[in-house]
Amino acid sequence: MGQPYIVFVQADEKFLDVPYHRCRVRLNHLAFHAESREQVDNMTKKLKRRGINILYSNKHPFAGREEHYAVYCEDPDRIKVELVAPK
Repeated sequence: MGQPYIVFVQADEKFLDVPYHRCRVRLNHLAFHAESREQVDNMTKKLKRRGINILYSNKHPFAGREEHYAVYCEDPDRIKVELVAPK
């Protein structure tokens, strides 16, 4: 069985009259399971190298709660993306 994947497609200009915001009624965020805390740490480093803003950086990697080890960021359309390690 192949690896799962997801494809994001940027909307055409004509559909952008009302900007997306995750707090409006629509998709709030996408969450993915990491294989380990190390994978979360490695992804965090990659995101930072690319200049991607880490959300809740003052609480990272426990922004979800004390036992929830994750990294949060926004994609170009401001959809929150979460990568969470197993317990």
